[in-house]
Parts: sequence; structure tokens; C-alpha cells
Amino acid sequence: MTSLFDPIDAGKLHLRNRIAMAPLTRNRAPGAVPTSLMETYYAQRATAGLLISEGTAISAQAQGYADVPGLYGEDQLQAWKKVTDAVHAKGGRIVTQLWHVGRISHTSLQPGNQPPVAPSAIAAKSKTYVLNHQTGEGHFVPTSEPRALHQDELPGIVHSFSVAAREAVQTAGFDGVELHAANGYLLDQFLKTGANQRKDDYGGSIENRARLVLESVRAVADSIGGGKVGIRLSPVTPANDIVDADPQALFEYLVRQLAPLGLAYIHVIEGSTGGPRELPDRPFNYHALKDAYRAAGGKGAWMVNNGYDRTLAMRAVESGYADVVAFGKAYISNPDLVHRLHDDLPLNEWNSSRFYGGGAEGYIDYPTA
Repeated sequence: MTSLFDPIDAGKLHLRNRIAMAPLTRNRAPGAVPTSLMETYYAQRATAGLLISEGTAISAQAQGYADVPGLYGEDQLQAWKKVTDAVHAKGGRIVTQLWHVGRISHTSLQPGNQPPVAPSAIAAKSKTYVLNHQTGEGHFVPTSEPRALHQDELPGIVHSFSVAAREAVQTAGFDGVELHAANGYLLDQFLKTGANQRKDDYGGSIENRARLVLESVRAVADSIGGGKVGIRLSPVTPANDIVDADPQALFEYLVRQLAPLGLAYIHVIEGSTGGPRELPDRPFNYHALKDAYRAAGGKGAWMVNNGYDRTLAMRAVESGYADVVAFGKAYISNPDLVHRLHDDLPLNEWNSSRFYGGGAEGYIDYPTA
């Protein structure tokens, strides 16, 4: 019987166990440049089969929160190289999450204080994290009203994903990348009817709304090889004020199109991100989603996420439903999570007041077992 602690090959990524650290925004990269604290943070957690970095902006326009890292400047890439070197020195594997936030941003975070961009000029009922430049303290504010992207701007978005992926692997030393197409950010905004009301080739039908995601994934796969590429999806999460009229049909179509690309993995958030796994008002059949991917020839590892504890994770892998299980907040306070899960040890409680921003406290000071 396959165990949560057995190795697996996810595309070109050889993982020493089936436990992944989910992407976790921590707002500790001033000026969008990773720091030495981040080297320690990721290296502490390198026993995970796969580390997925916090969301990392593919361009200045892609930024949506204060003090989150980027991949579009040489100083950023060289700083990330120190992080990946630290992880590799511990025998770990790490991919970076390629992020464009779309409308989940604020004018103060955008080049020239311009409005954020989106598929349609529809403001999200959501908040983002900005700094008070007088005090240096972070706080949450409502997102700004976006402008709709022109169709002739979309090839530039695709190109930014491709370039960021190539630089992430060739310069920054990542083992691969994950495209963030979840949680109400730009790619998810194009997918879902609640944010996409376009009348051109990127709006309306499922095929049109999936077009930008598929173009971006194909460009990234062409750039670094599909076996080093994952994608994160959240079919029914309400995060960042996102909704779709028919998510089952949409996401089954999407994974069938992803199947031939030879991706390393499909990363699925089940239910509401960071919330309940079951949403009575938004039913979804995740088994059918996986079946659609496999039936279309998809061979990438199936990664599941959201609310998994030790028992549920072990059952998911042993039953064959999941190949890899991603853990989020548990990894904030338990750098040795693999050891604790393996030996069924109690977990440290996390300090939620130190999730976003700050320094070492609540970041690299959690004890190991």
C-alpha cells in the first residue's frame, strides 16, 4: 500500500515523500526582494517532499500586496538563488508560485499608481495589505477598482509568465514552477463568470474564459518543460470575491486541456481556501475532476489541499485518491511537519498575529520536536 511518506516522481520532480508545503504569503520581502530570513525559513522546512514558495509576482504590474517577493528583477533573482541553494543544501525540492494578482491590488502598489488590471472593470469586495510609509506598519485596505485589460495586452501577460518561469529555473535555481490560477487572482478571474464579462475571444464561453490560462501554461511548459510545471486551481472557493456559474463543467474542460501538456502536478484546493472543505451552496465533485484529467491522458501527480490532517492525508494517499497532500498553516508553526506526521507527534500552535509582516518572531522561531 502506498504511504504518505513514500517517494514519488511528479513529472521531472523527484519528491522524497508525498507531503508538500503549500504557498503561504508572509509579507517579509521588503522592496519585493527575498531576505536572509527567508533562506532560513524555507531551509527549515526542506524535509517536505516539495516546497511551493509563497506567491511571487511575475512583473511589477502583478504585485498586489506589500512586501511580497518578485521574479522580475536581477536583485530578486539573485536573492531567490540564496534561498534555493539553502533548500538544496538540505536535500529539498522547491518550486516557485508564479503570481499575477489582477484586480486584487491597490493603486499604491501599482507602477505609477495606476489602477490594477482585470478581465473586466469589476471591483472585488476584498482587501489587500499595504504599508503605512510613515510608521512602516502594515494594514489591510479595500482593493482598488480595476481597469479591463485590452486584448492586445494579453500576449504580454503570457510572455511575463514564460519569462518568469525561465528565470526562476535558470537564474534563481528553482526546481520548477507552479502557476497560480486559484483564489480569485488574475488567471482565476479570467476563468470565472463572476469576474469575467468580456465580449471578445477571452470571455463568454468556457473555451474562451479558459484561453488565457491555457496559453500561459503552454508558454511556461514550452519555456522550461512541462515536467517542471504545476498549476493551482480552486474550483469553488469564494476567496477574493470570486464565483462561477458552472464550475464543474469549467474545470473538467480545463483539466482535459491540461492533460496532454505533461505537467508535473495539478494542485487542487478543495472547498473554501483556508475554510470549510464542504460548501453546500457550491457543490463540486473532485473525484469527477480527477477522473476527467486521467481519462484525457493526464499523468501529473494529483495534489490535494485544504483542511487535511494526518488521518485524512494518509487515507487520501493510501486509497489512491491523492498522490501528494499539501499542508498550509500547519507548516507555519511546524518546520519539522514531516517528522511530526510520521511519528504522530503533537503540532505546535501557530501565532496568527505574526502571519503577515514582521521579522523572525512567528516566522523562524518555532521549535522542532
